[in-house]
Amino acid sequence: MKTIDELLAEGVTGKRVFVRADLNVPLSGTTITDDGRIRAVQPTVEKLAAAGARVIVASHLGRPKGAPDPAFSLAPAAARLGELIGADVAFATDTVGESARATVAALTDGKVAGIENLRFNPGETSKDDAERGAFADQLAELADVYVGDGFGAVHRKHASVFDLPARLPHAAGDLIATEVGVLKKLTEDVARPYAVVLGGSKVSDKLGVIDHLLERADRILIGGGMAYTFLKAQGHEVGSSLLQEDQIPAVLEYLKRAEEKGVEFVLPVDVVVSEQFPDLKTKAPSRHTTVPADAIPAGVMGLDNGPETNKLYASKLADAVTVFWNGPMGVFEHPDYAEGTRAVAQALVDSEGFSVVGGGDSAAAVRILGFDENAFGHISTGGGASLEYLEGKTLPGLAALED
Repeated sequence: MKTIDELLAEGVTGKRVFVRADLNVPLSGTTITDDGRIRAVQPTVEKLAAAGARVIVASHLGRPKGAPDPAFSLAPAAARLGELIGADVAFATDTVGESARATVAALTDGKVAGIENLRFNPGETSKDDAERGAFADQLAELADVYVGDGFGAVHRKHASVFDLPARLPHAAGDLIATEVGVLKKLTEDVARPYAVVLGGSKVSDKLGVIDHLLERADRILIGGGMAYTFLKAQGHEVGSSLLQEDQIPAVLEYLKRAEEKGVEFVLPVDVVVSEQFPDLKTKAPSRHTTVPADAIPAGVMGLDNGPETNKLYASKLADAVTVFWNGPMGVFEHPDYAEGTRAVAQALVDSEGFSVVGGGDSAAAVRILGFDENAFGHISTGGGASLEYLEGKTLPGLAALED
């Protein structure tokens, strides 16, 4: 896999360099609520511009249905990128149409442009190779060189991620190189003890990574909405908590395998519950109480780890040399249910081990809860991509960058 430094050594002055970034940032209207992914690609953009390249930054945002949708415009992301690099970023209002061609044609050496949301074109996500390839052909006409730096999208077989690199000289950006290097630390010759913290809403989203990590991790801590399927599998009442009953057989199998392999599975011992889901817009105080995890009353839902669980999890992370964390422990967006997530983040900050925070929600939680990002070993920009890498899958976007 060619690095961007190797590409720069060959010379990029005057060349049109297509940077496939991941600018899939959360928006409130047109306001970006977390610019972490934009800042993650900033070094690659600045490095190319400084070398005299004519930089074209492209990305997806959200899930538009293959047609323009103002709610998913990348214009706010392009504007924020301009603020971060301290230079105007011209913005094309389409992907491969008249605006994109004119915007790219107007670029001069060292300047940067953005094009509109790639998913506004149905060819980007098409499962039909010919349709996807046709869109990649149009994108290739805009550029001379391709740089893949959108790690959050490398697990997608999309036109700009998989097909376009085959049509242009290509290299991996700094972000992708860093992400792959970190993930290798979690899969190859791992420093132990190796602890994994998994949260989020659905256990089904994590089955593959649990299966793979049972062969590698020393202990696995479970929290968030997915914990209630584990508790139910153990025969406990979970009230109206989030539950995937159809996943109970798989959960039971994993618990059995963990015991056989000596992998410690850690589940909540107490949880914070409420009769109703909190209002995340107003953040109004929500009536809640803490109950033992094996005695959740009917009619209430678990929304966060309790204080005893927070202490337990901190103790299980204290001596870990390697930690991977993906998924919040509760509804961290509301102050009444943020302590479980805060406790895990603090435990990683306090640990002397190498900690990796993976997944958009976990990364957002770290920032929203006020932690210094530099206090963690690495904050990944690609939740789904990280998980699929840890599952041992081949990621199309990485395979496409191999020579």
